[in-house]
Amino acid sequence: MSKIAVIASGGKQYKVKEGDTVKLEKLNLEAGSKVKLETLLIAETDGSKLEVGKASLGERVEAEVLDTTKQDKVTVVKYKSKTRYKKTVGHRQMKTAVKILSIA
Repeated sequence: MSKIAVIASGGKQYKVKEGDTVKLEKLNLEAGSKVKLETLLIAETDGSKLEVGKASLGERVEAEVLDTTKQDKVTVVKYKSKTRYKKTVGHRQMKTAVKILSIA
C-alpha cells in the first residue's frame, strides 16, 4: 500500500505521496541535502489506516532538496484616477523544489 501525507511548510499545507516533487517556500539548504518535514496527517491511499496529529505528528516525511529558484514574476499595479498616480511593482518569490523520499 502506498501512503499519502499532509505536510506543513512556510505557513502552507501540501498533500504529498512518495516520489512527488513539490515546490515549497524557500528553505536555506544546499541542493542534494535531506530534510525532514513537519507532518500533520498520514493515511493509506485506500483509506484503511489514518493517523492524525492534534497539532502535529512530528517530522515523519523525509525529502531531498533538488534546487532553489525564483518563481514567475507577479506584477502589482496601483492606480488612482484623476490624480496622475500610477505605480508598478514586480516581485519574484524564491521557491525550493523537494522530492519526497519516504513517509514513515
